[in-house]
Amino acid sequence: MSSAIEFGGNYNDLSTDRGFQFEFICQRCGTGLRTQFKASAVGTMSSILDTAGGLFGGIFGQASNVGEKVRDAAWEKAHDKAFQAAWEEIKPMFVQCPRCSSWVCRKSCWNTKRGLCKECAPDLGVEMSAAQASRSVEEVWAHAAMAEEDKKLAKENWRETIRASCPKCEAPLATNAKFCPECGEKLKGTAFCTECGAKLNPGAKFCAECGAKQTE
Repeated sequence: MSSAIEFGGNYNDLSTDRGFQFEFICQRCGTGLRTQFKASAVGTMSSILDTAGGLFGGIFGQASNVGEKVRDAAWEKAHDKAFQAAWEEIKPMFVQCPRCSSWVCRKSCWNTKRGLCKECAPDLGVEMSAAQASRSVEEVWAHAAMAEEDKKLAKENWRETIRASCPKCEAPLATNAKFCPECGEKLKGTAFCTECGAKLNPGAKFCAECGAKQTE
């Protein structure tokens, strides 16, 4: 059996000489889980030797130096054991996406139905709701930017033909105007069918109601 310790790239080591602690972080949402601090017996013993060496020197000082060398090896061994235990404790709460290889939390960032992280396979319901909200915002801005005469036209006379230029002087028309700003020509004269009296669209050659041909 391999003695190698499995781990992901989503952790921070908070361990000190006094003990061991680790935190594991979701690489999508940033949510983290931190293990409980576990005191190190090796670190505690080393601290006692350091204190004795500082107070008395001599043989106690030599003991302190020996303790440092022992601690280096013993602390590393204890650290590896603590890290392995922490990883085994936290691992069930995280999962590695087979597509992007990110370690993500199962609680918020894992799409169980698709077997992928939500970065690679977003929840369709969430995306649809977000798309609807975005579209609503776009419509609000579009409506707010619409000129007053255009709002009225859109609500009441949406079938009305809007001229781009004056039929008399051919000057371009910037708005849905009633008169030409260049020559004063009336642009919105109301015409009626000579046969049935129905209202005619501007420029109509035949009545939309009775089909009668219209004369100039």
